[in-house]
Amino acid sequence: MKQALQVILLILIVVMAYLVIDSPMKKINFDKEKAKREEAVKLRLMDIRTAQIAYKEKYKHHTASFDTLINFIEKDSLPIVLKEGILTDSMVNAGMTEAKAIKLGLIVRDTSYIPVAQDLYGKGYAADSLRFVPYGDTTQFIMGAGSVTTASNVTIQVFEAKTPYEVYLHGLDPQEIINLKLEAEKYERYPGMKVGDLEEANNYAGNWE
Repeated sequence: MKQALQVILLILIVVMAYLVIDSPMKKINFDKEKAKREEAVKLRLMDIRTAQIAYKEKYKHHTASFDTLINFIEKDSLPIVLKEGILTDSMVNAGMTEAKAIKLGLIVRDTSYIPVAQDLYGKGYAADSLRFVPYGDTTQFIMGAGSVTTASNVTIQVFEAKTPYEVYLHGLDPQEIINLKLEAEKYERYPGMKVGDLEEANNYAGNWE
């Protein structure tokens, strides 16, 4: 009987030791994987932001459609102004304007066009992947566009792209994901990753910045 109790006690000690060691390791492994996935999501959101800013510069508004944004990247172009010559101090003192200098051929301004994908990302960029959340299988980012009016009565075009924790952390410890959501709720933060905002003009900031 005594020997049996000793065996049971030994088993309990081993189990307790395992739990003491395993619990912190689970959190460490979760945090490590979370950081890796969030880096991939952040880079994708930054690519969306780059495209949205370029789209607005050309069309004066943002788009809520990934089809439109991807088509813009793949098939549209952006103007590039090639400049030769400058308006010198002596020319300014003589009453010369840039428009006059251009007309006289003293300054050259020539506009050419470059494909959006090449200009923003370089050759070979897979624009089709822009809509999909890394580690989220085929789940797409939630994206919207609109406008907000500031306190000084200025209307500003805004957009937002986001994805919740449970999408890009899918397959990891469910309790840790719940803990993240509860913490975000406590501090009134978005429970996931996002860039831009539909409620206020935040200069297209990501919530990791």
